Amino acid sequence: MLADLRRTVPAIAVAMLLGTPSLVFAQGTRVAATRAPIPAAPPRVTSVEGITEYRLANGLRVLLFPDPGKPTVTVNVTYMVGSRHEGYGETGMAHLLEHMVFKPTTRRTNIPQELNAHGARFNGSTWYDRTNYYETVPSSDENLAWAIDLEADRMVNARVDKKDLETEFSVVRNEYESGENSPFRVLLERTLSTAYIWHNYGKSTIGARSDIEQMPIERLKAFYQKHYQPDNAVLTIAGKFDVDKTLALVSRTFGAIPKPVRSLDRGNMLYPTYTREPAQDGERSVTLRRTGDVQIAMVAYHVPAGPHADYAAVSVLADVLGEAPAGRLYKSLVETKQAADVGTITLALAEPGLLLAFANVRKENPLDTAVASIDRTIDELLTTNPATETEVNRVKTTQLKNIDLTLNSSERVGLGLSEYIAAGDWRLLFLNRDRLQKVSVADVNRVARLYLKPSNKTVGLFIPTDKPDRADVADAGDVGAMVKDYRGNAALVGGEAFDPTPENIDRRAVRSSLPNGLKLALLPKRTRGESVVASITLRYGTPQSLMNQATCVSMTGQMLSRGTKTKSRQALRDAFDQLKARWTVSAGVNSTTARLETTRPNLIPALRLLAEVLHTPAFDPKELDELKRTSLAAIEAQQSEPQVLALTTLRRRIAPLPKGAPNYVPTTEEQVEAISATTIDNVKAFHSGFYGASHATMSVIGDFDAAGVKATAAELFGSWQSPTPFERVASPYVAAKDTTYTLDTPDKANAFFIAALNVPLRDDDADYPAMMVADYIFGGGPLNSRLASRIRQKEGLSYGVQSIFQASSLDRSATQIDVAIYNPVNIVRLQAAFKDELAKALADGFTDDEVARARQAILQGRLQARANDAELVGALSTLLYVGRTMAFEAELELKVNALTAAQVSSAFRRYITPGKYVIVRAGDFQGKHIDPDAMPQP
Repeated sequence: MLADLRRTVPAIAVAMLLGTPSLVFAQGTRVAATRAPIPAAPPRVTSVEGITEYRLANGLRVLLFPDPGKPTVTVNVTYMVGSRHEGYGETGMAHLLEHMVFKPTTRRTNIPQELNAHGARFNGSTWYDRTNYYETVPSSDENLAWAIDLEADRMVNARVDKKDLETEFSVVRNEYESGENSPFRVLLERTLSTAYIWHNYGKSTIGARSDIEQMPIERLKAFYQKHYQPDNAVLTIAGKFDVDKTLALVSRTFGAIPKPVRSLDRGNMLYPTYTREPAQDGERSVTLRRTGDVQIAMVAYHVPAGPHADYAAVSVLADVLGEAPAGRLYKSLVETKQAADVGTITLALAEPGLLLAFANVRKENPLDTAVASIDRTIDELLTTNPATETEVNRVKTTQLKNIDLTLNSSERVGLGLSEYIAAGDWRLLFLNRDRLQKVSVADVNRVARLYLKPSNKTVGLFIPTDKPDRADVADAGDVGAMVKDYRGNAALVGGEAFDPTPENIDRRAVRSSLPNGLKLALLPKRTRGESVVASITLRYGTPQSLMNQATCVSMTGQMLSRGTKTKSRQALRDAFDQLKARWTVSAGVNSTTARLETTRPNLIPALRLLAEVLHTPAFDPKELDELKRTSLAAIEAQQSEPQVLALTTLRRRIAPLPKGAPNYVPTTEEQVEAISATTIDNVKAFHSGFYGASHATMSVIGDFDAAGVKATAAELFGSWQSPTPFERVASPYVAAKDTTYTLDTPDKANAFFIAALNVPLRDDDADYPAMMVADYIFGGGPLNSRLASRIRQKEGLSYGVQSIFQASSLDRSATQIDVAIYNPVNIVRLQAAFKDELAKALADGFTDDEVARARQAILQGRLQARANDAELVGALSTLLYVGRTMAFEAELELKVNALTAAQVSSAFRRYITPGKYVIVRAGDFQGKHIDPDAMPQP
């Protein structure tokens, strides 16, 4: 394995660990640095709450955030370039370049392969002010050296050549087309482009289709060489690492990149954006007419930039208007049945952004009434009914809670800093928190009067006025001066160095049972910020008693979060916010799971509150009516969506069940009928007749007192008996009939392909590990699987193509699923490529190299999943239910690690039969005069 890893990881990364002082960066036409001397340790610039900034001589800013309690490390590079920096004819260039940087460099031939080999969770993203790339890997010297070397290499050595662009531009175009399917996203783009006349914030980051399709490679390469430089980037490293060794490593890699010589002659000068949007001088309008199922109203107001002192008050103002269920817009539109749902969005950008409010309105309701209600609600806020102390404090509590919970995770901070870096400086994260704490009711009402003016609004109509009242939106000011001497609060206490191996988890976990049958798994450990997560799953009913109850199961589960007998929906939300707790409740086929994330001091009170949610829900008829309207609107919004239609069709074909069975897949019409018929008496009867903890599992991980939590669990759930028997609803293997279905979805630019095959296999069968590896090679590995290499990388047919292999722990029933999005005109080529790759895999099998890389990627990925407490808490609960410990996981990984190419190939041939697939194609084929069954052209 080590030899394979050294072939995958560039030798230079290993050399850096051993202290080799030389490094070569081949930069094409750029100046190369050879035999660079070992740089001195970079100077420290500042430190705030555990994050320290350093500055390399070439201009690169380096942020280090050590967290020994997190057994992973995140490397994130943020470039100060986004769609705001694009010129005429260059829309989408920053995003297109993001894709190209995953292509080969002068030193690397297959970056996706390397990412998979290290079990990396990775991505790249582009926004208005920045582009970033990150990898989160299990913490080790080798993984960290590889990730740092990869990003240093991509900074200067990406090839950005015509051959790669020819395939990638169509992938990006397919991503563009997937956005075109959503009326909300398109309306949002149109609203922004109408609100901004001159500034690039009015242009979508994805770019214009014509620019994507005709981008000259010379311009793209020049854009890369101008912006991807150390003096235009910030490197953030967060997680478990040695600071001194990491600084030395960064100095040897990034420090060896020369600072660019910027001049007019070279055309690589970096200028601040000097285009400013003039004060809006009257309402503007935009109307979108496309196929769709739900009406949308949207209004937008220009507001200050994220670093501006007013922004914190603007963000509070937005939630006073848009939160559910206490927000002004929610009460005026949803509670009066004028809209199915509402919301607000604020854009915290480097330069003045927008506050947007929207409402989704069912076809049966008049859209102009909803628009009038939005206007009336905002006008009342400005005149007769200003924001109150209660509203402002409620919103501040929620926002500050989310910031506190984010700061508990070094990984979240390491990635989230990109947005603050792009806005001007990473310390804005803490400065904004401090400003938010100081926001008063007077501040909120002041910014409402300043910016929520009719002349500053973009919506449906233009109304001339003799005396325009314009909103002059100020720039952010000097961010450097704002943060110059900023120190912030004391850094949070770090967690322990926890080894997330199955053996250590089993050693640390304490399992027990309560008198009523509830099974409990507790894993106490010191964590950053004293964070803790908990999960409890209640199981109920039998296949017979749950007949014709599926909708009631779902609606009962959703109603639990809408208030208890002593607390309204908003009071319940406020109570959790006061405890700094995130929580969710969700219902399955015959179970309900509640999850909780909070901190040590708040865990016991939060568990008591969660028990109140599960034990004594309010079941308010008004809340049920609102839930039904929202649910029906969501169904209507999906009636023409290719992905939803294809998935529903597939599920009904591969798991044919009698109508009324607990896991029956209903049609759209059946869903609407069942939801409409559900009454408050139905959900009350279901809760009293089925809910109990006799068959429950509960797991808790993090910083807590095990004895205290066990006693609390016994108090809250130990005597809660289930009123009816429990029998698992099984999902037996069904040999589905080979069939191909074609669904036409008019006026949808993006199509959906899905193929599925049922397999008689369970996750403790001998062939299961081999099928895991086989599926990963075939289509499961991000960007580097057989399907991704052929359909995305080589032919550029799909932005997203993947396979998924799912096997039950209790039923000998598994499913292999392959999915892709694509332009409808490419359906023939896409399915021909899929069938060809399937035939090659069956005929030729898989190579030793593929199996070795897949083994390593799967094992690294599983290690990383166990390092995430939010994932591990669910896994422990599931293991309790199926009667296993982490020893099963350890044994499974040993089996995976021992697999040979012959074993993997043999298992794939044994279970995968091309003639037994169910295939569904959904897209606008008729509108484009495409026959999906036509023979591909030679």
